[in-house]
Amino acid sequence: MMGKQSNLQAKLFYYDVTLERRIPAKHILRQINETLDLNFAYDLVKDSYGSNGNVSVPPPVVLKMMLLLFLYNVRSERELMDTIAYRLDWMWFLGYDLDNDIPNHSVLSKARARWGIDIFETLFAHVVYQCVQAGLVNGRKIHMDGSLVDADASNNSVVKGPEKLIEQLKQQLQSETAKLDELVESKPSESQETHDETDRPGTKKYYKPKNKGMVSTTDPEAAIVRKGSLGPKPRFKAHRVVDDQCGVTTATETTSGDVEENAKLIDLVDQHEQNTRCQVDTVIADKQYGTADNFRKCHQRGIRSHMGDFMATQEKRGNCQDIFDLSQFLYDSQRDVYTCPAGQILTRRKHKKQRQAYEYACPSSVCRACSIRQQCTRAKNGVARTVKRHYDQESIDQAREQSHSQAAKRDRIRRKWLMEGSFGDAALQHGFKRARWRRLWRQQIQDYLIATIQNLRILARYTYRPARACSKASRCVCDLFNVSRELILCPRFFQVVAT
Repeated sequence: MMGKQSNLQAKLFYYDVTLERRIPAKHILRQINETLDLNFAYDLVKDSYGSNGNVSVPPPVVLKMMLLLFLYNVRSERELMDTIAYRLDWMWFLGYDLDNDIPNHSVLSKARARWGIDIFETLFAHVVYQCVQAGLVNGRKIHMDGSLVDADASNNSVVKGPEKLIEQLKQQLQSETAKLDELVESKPSESQETHDETDRPGTKKYYKPKNKGMVSTTDPEAAIVRKGSLGPKPRFKAHRVVDDQCGVTTATETTSGDVEENAKLIDLVDQHEQNTRCQVDTVIADKQYGTADNFRKCHQRGIRSHMGDFMATQEKRGNCQDIFDLSQFLYDSQRDVYTCPAGQILTRRKHKKQRQAYEYACPSSVCRACSIRQQCTRAKNGVARTVKRHYDQESIDQAREQSHSQAAKRDRIRRKWLMEGSFGDAALQHGFKRARWRRLWRQQIQDYLIATIQNLRILARYTYRPARACSKASRCVCDLFNVSRELILCPRFFQVVAT
């Protein structure tokens, strides 16, 4: 029989209505709420509040609001507050009832300015360690990469001029924006401090950025950099570490867009080891990370280098084709000299301190008179062939050999979908490629929150699976590798075992 609505008038009283009954058991917010305990926020931010005045929104509720902002990729904080009123699942997640008042959107911006980035870094590290305890992080093999993020500033705000004037303008703009921020922090974070262009981490003193004569008046901390065919624009750069087992993001750092990716390798390794309490065994990255300095540092720390070899790419350039390569120059460690294919001795003549290397060459007159000069160098005007040797060259050579192994090539193939997939998911689901706020320290907060959301989704995916008994085969694997049944149910477990 077809039913009809008989009473269109709204009820005055609802006696058996609870939000708890309206939220499905498999809802992502229910899973996150049962997994994440945010009460640690009270101790971290207690110095930011006084003993008198109006009662604030509880810090765990503010954190949950910010998580909702990125979990559902809401366009603005105003829209977030307007949407909470008619989203029952959001109200339940925040601990609100139907008759609670929704706070003003300014609560979120004031909380960020009052707290700084420390609490968001702690939240990120807390979730990472929860993933470790759940068996979703191996910790020994990590993937590393960086991605540019468009700043909240247009090209119309970019000003060009002489480098000295632009540097003065940048310092003035940064001081003005710092006054507007009115940050209240007991200890400023490193990412919130302003650095000179030559002293900023990741900027080589012998490298002169091409964008030094440009600055955005809207966000002076965002560097003007090019991104493929899209052209130059104010951008930041997010550096990230992803664990090999289940794709958990274990470390992240935000810099200006012109900071080189390879300069952050060791910093990210340290952050990963601190967050996971695991020592890194293998680093996997593309050829931008495969520099002599990174090879040397990884070998000194006992880390296998499965990075692409940047120097091998340089050796394949057109001016290096069809001439003797460096392997044909024999080094005598006792005399500290090289012997070229023609039998001539190359002695040390220059010390390149910034590049941490020495340069070896024979006299130009000897090189010009050599009968096989055409096979040795393409230099004109009689310039002699030079050979560069870095500090601790033996360690670099061993690390480069590791990067050319078959295991390294397999790891770099896996990195293409695991590492790039992490960035792609963040861009499609959580608005990763566009900065919501201005200033570097706010962008760092955004990257922490997005990485936290992605880790919580991974944690919920593998933690809240339908319970099923272990088969005989899985019990054997559990006993063999001494791991829990929940880890065996992870589909990537057997890929990890195979490698």
